[in-house]
Amino acid sequence: MKKKETFCDFSFTEKVRIFSEDYLKCNVFISKIDDPKNTFTKKLYSKLISSSMLLEDFLDFHGAKNNNSWYFYRELSAAVRHLSLGANFQKHISNRLVFYDLIDIGDFVKEGERNLQFLTQCLIKMAPLIIAEARRLHIAIPDEEFSSADFPSVVTSEMLDYDIDDQNKDQQKKNIVKIANELLNIAKSFEEFKFYEPYEYHDILKIVPEKVNEVEIRRYEMLVHNLQSSFDTYVIHGGFRYGNRKLKQLRGHFSVVFHLLQMVGRLLHFYERHLHEAGYKNTYKKIQEKLSSLVNPETLLDRTINYGLFYACHFLTTGIELAREILNENIERSSIKVGVPVKLGFHSRPSLLVAKIVQHYGGQVELCVGGDRFDASSVLDLQWAGGKIQKENISEVVFEGDARTLKDIEVLAGVNYGEDTMGKGVPLPKELSYLK
Repeated sequence: MKKKETFCDFSFTEKVRIFSEDYLKCNVFISKIDDPKNTFTKKLYSKLISSSMLLEDFLDFHGAKNNNSWYFYRELSAAVRHLSLGANFQKHISNRLVFYDLIDIGDFVKEGERNLQFLTQCLIKMAPLIIAEARRLHIAIPDEEFSSADFPSVVTSEMLDYDIDDQNKDQQKKNIVKIANELLNIAKSFEEFKFYEPYEYHDILKIVPEKVNEVEIRRYEMLVHNLQSSFDTYVIHGGFRYGNRKLKQLRGHFSVVFHLLQMVGRLLHFYERHLHEAGYKNTYKKIQEKLSSLVNPETLLDRTINYGLFYACHFLTTGIELAREILNENIERSSIKVGVPVKLGFHSRPSLLVAKIVQHYGGQVELCVGGDRFDASSVLDLQWAGGKIQKENISEVVFEGDARTLKDIEVLAGVNYGEDTMGKGVPLPKELSYLK
């Protein structure tokens, strides 16, 4: 009986044709584009991403990274995948921006258009070279071609009826508080990347990849993604177009940051893996030079840092005030009466520790001394209060505000605010380990 042929029996030549088919059809289509702005849709990017990823995986499985003839074809597929991913995230931001309800967008829209134009132009420049490389490798160019009708835009003039009302969903205050607080903590942590003026190219090279790299950006990307998921799961299931505008704006802030970080991470991956220090082998260096002629490293890094990273920082920063407003509207409020630090009062160490606790939770807390109220998140305010306490020989004070914060201040007060009567530091309870 004749053995049935399986797909594994196909030759490498036949399989590379199959795995290249949609990828090459996309590039033939791109090479004939007259109107990039209206032709590069999310559906086209999606096809580019999936087809290039399949081809790249196929080539990697068969050792193309270590083959002089096939390495460039493999690198082009990787370039198409990562640039298409970056462009797709940018396109998503552009499509959804009206729903984010952001206030301070400045030049963001214009810079986003510039970014998308750069990425699409890189893909257009690569298309003829990809086709030529396929011919060199004797890969048949598909006879059937894609048309514009195969890649319609996701946007239409119609909207479906808004007939599932999320406004009555139990928007548990503890979840809103938790999400707003986490956004404040992420924004504080992200301050290490903050900058106010565009970096020159030589300055970018000092921080990429030493300080700003794919690993670091992906870490923050996951943190913000978790925030968005928590919001959609525990606050408002499907997002919303009406209702509480502050919550809508809060989601808009971390959504746009999330998609910017997705894009930045992909472009950094492409730069670090394919354009930066390609290695000592001559083949790798030659391919790096070819890719650099198609995707200018200076422009790529400018768009990645001076657009992507800059606006991720910008929208995290502009979201801080909104997050604090929402936090203070939803926190459980309480008050506690505690003793003042024995012997030395509210000098630098106790004031700093109290302020750090308040800043950690983000909610409003005030130190009440007689008829005066002091901001407990401010070391300076606490020290001003300390002067009044000492002058009036007060032994107990009241803190009012965020109940979560007050619980930890009470723990701190229980160990004399972290110092002995001589002003030397003492170990803090494990509940306050975040102060170290």
